[in-house]
Amino acid sequence: MRAIASLFYIGFLRPAPGTWGSLAALPLAWLVLTAGGFWLLLPLTFVLFFIGLYTTSQVTHEGDHDPSWVVIDEVVGQWIALFPVGYGAAMMGVDYLALYPGWISGFILFRLFDIWKPWLVGKADRRGDALGVMLDDVWAGVFAAVVSIALAGFAHGVLM
Repeated sequence: MRAIASLFYIGFLRPAPGTWGSLAALPLAWLVLTAGGFWLLLPLTFVLFFIGLYTTSQVTHEGDHDPSWVVIDEVVGQWIALFPVGYGAAMMGVDYLALYPGWISGFILFRLFDIWKPWLVGKADRRGDALGVMLDDVWAGVFAAVVSIALAGFAHGVLM
């Protein structure tokens, strides 16, 4: 369980294990997108959410409800933050890496919302259970995706 919850021990890297987990999520997302596109990333994110919920509940049943080494939640949140990249690249018929600004903004914004914990992110985090551990990163990923979409709209003159 520790291996899965820590993303095969990446969560034990220091400093900032959450950032390491988010960084590791990027090439994993690229592999998934390359193998099956957005329509593979989407269901795998849901599957990983439930795997993360189960493993997190198993490793946290005694003691700390959100140990820093548990980073499977960062992978789920980071993948959600990258949904606009996966969908946008598929819709435009371009290589996923051609949307590199979306990868960068998705990563930075996800980390920002995950650390800052505004509104629903903080509310989920305060649950104090495995579901809260997973949901705070889901919300951080959603917020990062929405802001990335808005930034792309401004960059391309759509929202001006």
